[in-house]
Amino acid sequence: MIAIEDLVPRVAAKAKATATALPPVATAEEVAEAEAVLGFALPPLLASLYREVANGGYGPDYQLLPLVGPGRTALSEYQSERSASAEDEAPYWPAGVLPILDWGCAMYAAVDCLSESATVLLFDPNAMTDDGAAAWFVDAESLAKWLETWLAGTGWYREDADEYEDVAEPTPWEMAASRIAE
Repeated sequence: MIAIEDLVPRVAAKAKATATALPPVATAEEVAEAEAVLGFALPPLLASLYREVANGGYGPDYQLLPLVGPGRTALSEYQSERSASAEDEAPYWPAGVLPILDWGCAMYAAVDCLSESATVLLFDPNAMTDDGAAAWFVDAESLAKWLETWLAGTGWYREDADEYEDVAEPTPWEMAASRIAE
């Protein structure tokens, strides 16, 4: 198991080295307020990233969404997707799955905040049929492993990923249908 106290400083170092300017960190109060609005706690690692590294603005490609603040945030995107999903004939967004990064083309990296390991999921509505569950894939078994992939530069999203055989591709999320139905 990857220790938060070892991983967060490494993420912070890469964030500072790769971002032109990082936003300030989210305060403990802001994280607590976001959790109250969401109705669930953030996984400890995710909360630490927002409190100790920055309120978004770093990470793979399009970078982590801020948790709170003006404009698009993880909180506002979660509320928007949950609301749209509830109104859709085929619901597609499960409770407790927080979008943390917008990949573009309506795709998100999202953390299952209700899973013990903070599974990182890929939401790809382009794969959706009449079943919202078809849009969900497991990107990494845990947020820690997802971050390790970013730190190592070995993610499926990197530009030359198709040239390497050892790049793990997202797989269908087997729990999607049951979690959407909850």
